[in-house]
Amino acid sequence: FRLASLTSCSARLSNQIGLHAAVEAAAEFLNKAVKPVMVGGPKLRVAKAREAFVDLADASGYALAIMPSAKGLVPEHHPHFIGTYWGAASTAFCAEIVESADAYIFAGPIFNDYSSVGYSLLLKKDKAIIVEPDRVVIGNGPAFGCVLMKDFLRGLAKKIKKNTTAYKNYSRIFVPEG
Repeated sequence: FRLASLTSCSARLSNQIGLHAAVEAAAEFLNKAVKPVMVGGPKLRVAKAREAFVDLADASGYALAIMPSAKGLVPEHHPHFIGTYWGAASTAFCAEIVESADAYIFAGPIFNDYSSVGYSLLLKKDKAIIVEPDRVVIGNGPAFGCVLMKDFLRGLAKKIKKNTTAYKNYSRIFVPEG
């Protein structure tokens, strides 16, 4: 019998009440947005949530970007992939789409001086849903602990309304090479 196991999150299971509340709050937040986007970070790997992230991208229709340290975790041939989000050093037009979004979901991000180009990203916390491997924070509002990233992303994929506005905006301004 270990007391620690009673007071900490299980490494394998989400708290179902917290999961449901997090999914409902995130769906409400994102479904109100006009041009939401998704950005994948390096913690997608440790959370074993790469597939769930792509499933959410498919269900939502959101423009999809990755952070530089997440290269290879999300297929760059995905139909709504817009590039690498890295502030001023981003893929062409990626930063404009991400930073002009009225809501963004960052799954597994690491925000440090390198990934944020000296903390110069033009992001607003009140527009962001930050999904950590075992925690979800919605805007300036609630935080939900003991919620596994892959469970949250799968649950959200079932509740989200399709919205391709940000990707359509990207398609209008991006001209492929050739």
